[in-house]
Amino acid sequence: MTVLDASAVLAYLQGESGSDVVERSLDGAAIGAANWSEVLARLGDGIEARLADAVLVARGVTVEPVSKQDAELGARLRGAMPALSLGDRLCLALGERLDAVVLTADRAWGDGGRVTQIR
Repeated sequence: MTVLDASAVLAYLQGESGSDVVERSLDGAAIGAANWSEVLARLGDGIEARLADAVLVARGVTVEPVSKQDAELGARLRGAMPALSLGDRLCLALGERLDAVVLTADRAWGDGGRVTQIR
């Protein structure tokens, strides 16, 4: 199981560096609702957002709700990782809950453990 950060999904959709890493991990992957909202905010309300949704659905990517457990862990991570946004921390919490590798293009997360940098 793989959890996708918004930065990884955007890299894939825009054909950026690391998109091949994301593509290999899409089947059956998950993205948290907070991160999906970030992707949609970047793409806007037009055809790009609808196409992105169709591509991810076709590949079996699911959008996972934020659970109480995710919210609690995301809050605790703020002390250990103050540079990360709420969306970033919720993505990491989802990875923990699903016992999954988390793909990101955000270097502030570091690399190792559950986190895999795509570039």
